[in-house]
Amino acid sequence: MSLIPPFTPEQAATMRQAIALRRDCRHFLPGPPLPDEQLTRLLQAAHQAPSVGLMQPWRFMRLSTPAWRERLAPLVEAERQATAAALGARADEFLRLKVEGLRDCAELLALILPPDDGTVFGRRTLPQEMALCSAGAAVQNLWLAARVENLGLGWVSMFEPQALARVLELPDGALPLGLLCLGPVPAFYEQPLLEQAGWRQRRPLQDLLMKAPDHGN
Repeated sequence: MSLIPPFTPEQAATMRQAIALRRDCRHFLPGPPLPDEQLTRLLQAAHQAPSVGLMQPWRFMRLSTPAWRERLAPLVEAERQATAAALGARADEFLRLKVEGLRDCAELLALILPPDDGTVFGRRTLPQEMALCSAGAAVQNLWLAARVENLGLGWVSMFEPQALARVLELPDGALPLGLLCLGPVPAFYEQPLLEQAGWRQRRPLQDLLMKAPDHGN
């Protein structure tokens, strides 16, 4: 086994900073697509994510042309309006939030869960759940890789999955999980956007730690 050198304290501090300053971005600077080598580098970071049973259940589809953006925007807007209707008293407050940057971002990618490949290792009892967790890990890698290159990424989930699957002509069993807006941003939010807008506040870590049942151990 080869010996991989440990991280230095400075490298560890940079990693913690990237995690703390990662943001789900909605505001982008209009401009040209990313250079191919940069986009490949970012997607390679996503592809290095862990996956249950090494199933790698992520696919990315590049949809960055103006024609694709115009075709997809109505799907997102329809779900935005449906979400507002479901929120009742908070509908107007919600509609003031910016929830996507499809037309402005440098790159638009679809995140797709492919048809199940039959992997059993590690997911016999939770087949789709573990596939979803693995795809989420790939996006987190992409998010962090983008952040250290001073690019923003926003995960847009406001669409009806089957409608988007039809538009993308996905095979049976495939499921779109997100539209990923990626590119330069005017600035990174000082706080996550929903906190900054007063929509919801991050809960303290202590509130999220569950206590194990006491069996006298």
